[in-house]
Amino acid sequence: MKTTALLRDNEISRIIDRLACQIVEKHDDCRGLMLVGIQRRGADLAARLCDVLRHRCGANVPLGTLDINFYRDDWTSLQSSPQIGASSMPLSVDGVTIILVDDVLFTGRTIRAALEALLDYGRPRAVELLVLVDRGHRELPIHADYVGRTVNTARTEQVNVLLHERDGRDSVEICSPD
Repeated sequence: MKTTALLRDNEISRIIDRLACQIVEKHDDCRGLMLVGIQRRGADLAARLCDVLRHRCGANVPLGTLDINFYRDDWTSLQSSPQIGASSMPLSVDGVTIILVDDVLFTGRTIRAALEALLDYGRPRAVELLVLVDRGHRELPIHADYVGRTVNTARTEQVNVLLHERDGRDSVEICSPD
């Protein structure tokens, strides 16, 4: 596999700052919002966004996490058992605007599963999608409202997001078959 660095730590920090500014532009004081990160790296990114929103505009945006493993449409065909994580909603999602956060948007199937899981918690007023990387190749009619970086990739390539919280460093890499 050939690995190419797409984003480094300082670029990821700048993108997160920019995405937080876009949220504030659209939602002013951020009242009535909740950030919900898709486990695992989406949850880490959502926590970072919450910190930036708190420091930039004094908004204490509630933060939830969502594990979607039971909602995946491929879990019965996976080679190993899915690793089940915890979901956590700090308050009711009813009537709240949810900003769903994930690291990479690819086929749209993860987001479909996340929407299904989210609806088990109630009926949000609206759901917006924020992703660090949009790599294309959609199989479902899903688009992101906030995108850190759009990248053209081949279906055979893999986009890996590494975050300090889990991996000890921040980086986005594209891995291509040799």
